[in-house]
Amino acid sequence: MSRKSLFVGFIIQFIIIFVLFSSCATTPKIGQPINRQLKDGVYEGSYTGGPNKVFVKVTIEDNKIIEIQIIEHWALKGQKADLIIPGRILENQRTDVDVVSGATNSSIVIMNAVQRAVEKAYQN
Repeated sequence: MSRKSLFVGFIIQFIIIFVLFSSCATTPKIGQPINRQLKDGVYEGSYTGGPNKVFVKVTIEDNKIIEIQIIEHWALKGQKADLIIPGRILENQRTDVDVVSGATNSSIVIMNAVQRAVEKAYQN
């Protein structure tokens, strides 16, 4: 095997490892307590973090989140967060809740999408 072939192989391996590790970076939470007046309605939100992307619909009534629908969730793994995170958000009335073990990035992406939807309901 020539030195050139070895070098090219090394570069390809480096790129593959870099891509794998960069997509595993933790997505930052943007959630916060909901302490502003919210306008009733149904609001859409989305968020992409790492290999995950989610679209949600959030229903606001009487200044409370009363329903969260996950419309689409693209994830390599972590769909178990779909069943747990919306319930935690509804129970706590905040988008910064505990993540689901084994589905950390999916949990954060869902929280962030809900936060973006809630921000659309803020009244000035």
